[in-house]
Amino acid sequence: MSAGNVFPPPVRLLLGPGPSMIHPRVLQAMSTPLVGHLDPAFLAIMEENKRLLRWLFGTANELTIPVSGTGSAGMEMCFVNLVEPGDEVVVCVNGLFGQRMSDVARRCGAEVHEVSAPWGRIVDPEDVRRALQQCRRPKLLAVVHAETSTGVLQPLDELGSLAKEFGALFLVDTVTSLGGHPVRVDAWGIDACYSGTQKCLSAPPGLAPVTFSPRATEVARKRRQPIQSWYLDVTLLSQYWGSDRVYHHTAPITMNYALLEALRLIEAEGLEARWQRHERNHRALVAGLTALGLSLASQEGYRLWTLNCVEVPRAVNDAQLRGALLNEFGIEIGGGLGPFKGRAWRIGLMGESSTAANVLAVLSALEQTLPRFGFPVEPGSGVAAAERVFAAR
Repeated sequence: MSAGNVFPPPVRLLLGPGPSMIHPRVLQAMSTPLVGHLDPAFLAIMEENKRLLRWLFGTANELTIPVSGTGSAGMEMCFVNLVEPGDEVVVCVNGLFGQRMSDVARRCGAEVHEVSAPWGRIVDPEDVRRALQQCRRPKLLAVVHAETSTGVLQPLDELGSLAKEFGALFLVDTVTSLGGHPVRVDAWGIDACYSGTQKCLSAPPGLAPVTFSPRATEVARKRRQPIQSWYLDVTLLSQYWGSDRVYHHTAPITMNYALLEALRLIEAEGLEARWQRHERNHRALVAGLTALGLSLASQEGYRLWTLNCVEVPRAVNDAQLRGALLNEFGIEIGGGLGPFKGRAWRIGLMGESSTAANVLAVLSALEQTLPRFGFPVEPGSGVAAAERVFAAR
């Protein structure tokens, strides 16, 4: 690429843990001219994004905004506003992002009580109850709804009831579930919830949808100590995103254009239809993988539709097969993290990436490549099994 030329990205089918594919309308929205971040036209976009995010989260929370930053910024915002030094925080850990929650809570000065489960398994609510009972006064219960590192979907209704019983705030990571699985913030008693734009919402990475209940907002406003992050201080952000429009920072205007278009696409599809699409494509992929002799690493009955964690056969070199998929077929899938490094593939079917055509494409590519790595398969078996699922709908 010579100096001055626009970077020509290679053509990729993004079936990894994120980012996901993006609809042409979202890309087009990003190419439109900028306006000022306090322009009346942009303020109207801000209000529409707030409305659609409330609908998507299943909440009436007034403080529901896209934070300027990735999903990890959403995590930081929740912890730095709600946790003070010495607070007792119970964190469910069954993967990398539960571990990250613990790390962030400790950096806020919290006394962290981890409730652990093996990678690939859900956290047992009875273990959570015991951890809450051991606390003097639990401030917060934190859990990952959709653990991206393992493909596990954690049930939330019982945990929400436990948080309420013990008087703790309930904080949930929905980075890989919002827009692909049901998320019901108000019904499940969630006080703070964050996500990311690059997964099931199918917008570029760069914004973190966050919602705070009135109770969580009040906790942040009545802190004993100042919020340690100026940038993520909810009391300041709420003045910018609220009716006062007090200048706080220059919002990423183009990213908000993209989010609005992505949310409009979700609204047009309808949440129930979107959830059903993700579930159907997941079932077809699993049927195809099973026909090829592959197994999932996540607990049966608690598997994500949006992120499929597949065990790498012992005979197969993880990195070399992923390289073959990328270089020969233009298909990106993810490798494992932590204890799953070299032992798992993560195949994402999120948002625009969750289509029947993409399911068949990755299964066909696996059928062609696996035998070359010492793992024989019956030609066409994976695709045929998936097609039977699609035909039965």
